[in-house]
Amino acid sequence: MTITEVSKKYDISQDTLRYYERIGLIPAVNRTKGGNRDYTEESCGWIELAKCMRSAGIPIEALIEYCALTLQGEETITARKELLVEERRKLLEKIEDMQKTMDKLNYKIDRYEKAEITGVLSWDK
Repeated sequence: MTITEVSKKYDISQDTLRYYERIGLIPAVNRTKGGNRDYTEESCGWIELAKCMRSAGIPIEALIEYCALTLQGEETITARKELLVEERRKLLEKIEDMQKTMDKLNYKIDRYEKAEITGVLSWDK
């Protein structure tokens, strides 16, 4: 696939794709004889992973490390797993924080809905 096709398929700018490759977030992409990027199914798998992890807030640095470890081979399996476990722990913490915020919002919305019915809103936090 060309960079244009990949950019459209994954809704990522061509500049971002080049950047991801340059910093090692995705492994080097094969090139055609003319020097154009030729994305394979494997390349696209890396892009899907990067996009998914970035949308979850996983730092670029962690993903670069993961990619580098993966390219080093099977002797890094434990290190890769540990990296992912740590990122999962951080993500679970974020989810807990967001759930607390959601609970607070739901509480306040409930109070306002009751106030709309009764015409009374007592002071709240």
